Order: sequence, then C-alpha cells, then structure tokens
Amino acid sequence: MRVIFMGTPEFSVPVLEALNARHEVVGVWSQPPRPAGRGKELRKTPVHARAGALGLTVHTPDKLRAPEDQAVFAALKADVAVVVAYGLILPQVVLDMPARGCLNIHASLLPRWRGAAPIQRAIMAGDAETGICIMQMEAGLDTGPVLLREETRIGAEETASDLHDRLSALGAAAMIAALDQLDGLVPVRQPEEGVSYAAKIDKAEAKIDWTRPCDVIDRQIRGLSPFPGAWTQVGAERVKLLRSRIDAGAGAPGEVLSGFTIACGEGAVTVTEAQREGKKPMPAAEVLKGLTLPPRL
Repeated sequence: MRVIFMGTPEFSVPVLEALNARHEVVGVWSQPPRPAGRGKELRKTPVHARAGALGLTVHTPDKLRAPEDQAVFAALKADVAVVVAYGLILPQVVLDMPARGCLNIHASLLPRWRGAAPIQRAIMAGDAETGICIMQMEAGLDTGPVLLREETRIGAEETASDLHDRLSALGAAAMIAALDQLDGLVPVRQPEEGVSYAAKIDKAEAKIDWTRPCDVIDRQIRGLSPFPGAWTQVGAERVKLLRSRIDAGAGAPGEVLSGFTIACGEGAVTVTEAQREGKKPMPAAEVLKGLTLPPRL
C-alpha cells in the first residue's frame, strides 16, 4: 500500500520501521523540531530523525489547517494514513483524504484510557492488563471504531518505560496485521460504558506522599518512570525513585526501615532504582553508597 505515516515520539519509531519494510511509505509527518538541551538547539523528533535516516521525505507543519499543507498531503494519493502519537489534531478534510482512511494505534484497551497518557494511567490505576487498539480515526478524541485489539498483562514491577517499549513493538505488529487483513476486518464501535480519560501527566503528581498506602506509592513510582519521575526529598536534594516493589514491613510513614525500604501509610515499598540530582539512574544499592538516608523521609 501507499502509506502516509504520522508520528512524533520514540514510541512511534518501531511502527514506522515495520511499515517501511513492508509497504511504500510515501511521506512522513512529524511535529516540528523544538529547542532542547542546555543550548536550546533545535532538535528533530525521534520519528523525523529515523525517517530521514531511512531516506523518507518528512513534513513538519505546525498545523494541518492551511490549504497549502493539505494540498501536499492530498497530492500523495495515499491508500491509508497510519497515525501513532502524532500530537496534532487532524481536520476532517485530512481524515477523509486517504482512500482507506486514517488508522491509529492507541496504547490502551479502548474505551478505557482515551487521551494523552494511557500507559502511565493504566499503571497508576493498578490495571491488571492493557493493550493495543488499531482504530479508525474520526473527529472525536480516540472515539473511532476498533478494527483489532491485542491484550497484555501488566507486570508487578513493570515501569511505564518497560510497558512503553512492549506496547510499541506490539503496536507495530498489530498494525502490519491490520493492513494485511484490512478488507476482512469489521469495525466495532466502542461501547458507551467504561470510558475513561488518560489526562496528561502533571509534574505536581510526582512528589511522593509517604502517608499513602504502599500499593499506591509503588504504582506512582513505576507509572511515572522515567519521566517526570516520582521523587522524595532527602535533605536538600530531590531524589527520583524509578523502580520499586511492595515489601513487608511497617512503621511511621516515611520511616526508613532498612536500606531503601520505606514505610508507607500502609505497608512498605522497597526502591530498587533511583536517580540523584545531576546523576544517572542507578540501582538503589549503588545510590546508597554515596547517599545517607535520614531516619525518616
């Protein structure tokens, strides 16, 4: 098929690679380069960079509402557009341009966790499973009919980063399967029941309140890893906690029971990976070689 690919972050890259190996990618759309790093130099998105390396033509309009940008899109006469975390709203006129429509990979079991942060919200909510949906796009936010879905369990110690990578690979395989059998797939409207929204992660959610139950804190740590990273104050330093597990033990909330095992409002959490300010993530045992925890956080 003649495919237009639209995506921006690292999550989208494996899908682009899979499509490029099997179909004719006639154009790639990604968000414009943004200032990044200490020097605030313009940095291409992961999709932009990978598409360029593959020799594909990349388009980076701020929006897709200008007639001239829409004309470029239409001129490619794509059979289908595949959209994966593009980050811009597509006008209906653009959704209607590809002959077979626009297909989206969404990292949840729709209608649960429509919106911006489905991976993080699934972990933080304590969901036992999540998955990938291949959806026909329409004007609403993740409201289109589902063509194909793949389910997967969420591991007891899995972080948002771990799950991100698994779902990215699962999504790439699912999209290839969907395109291979597109004529035989029956779109299924999403049910009205069970709708929930995955709001964008706010950095204000990252501070750990040790009076909360251990399962809530454990899910907060894993769901916000690696970004923005759940954190706790250790003296004058803000330390990010990146991996954890629920553990036995009890004490006053924030009490350091042993090593990096911290008492919570109920139960305890053992931190297994952390990151000090200005340093790289390290196993908790390595962090503790240079950091002395107070009796209570």
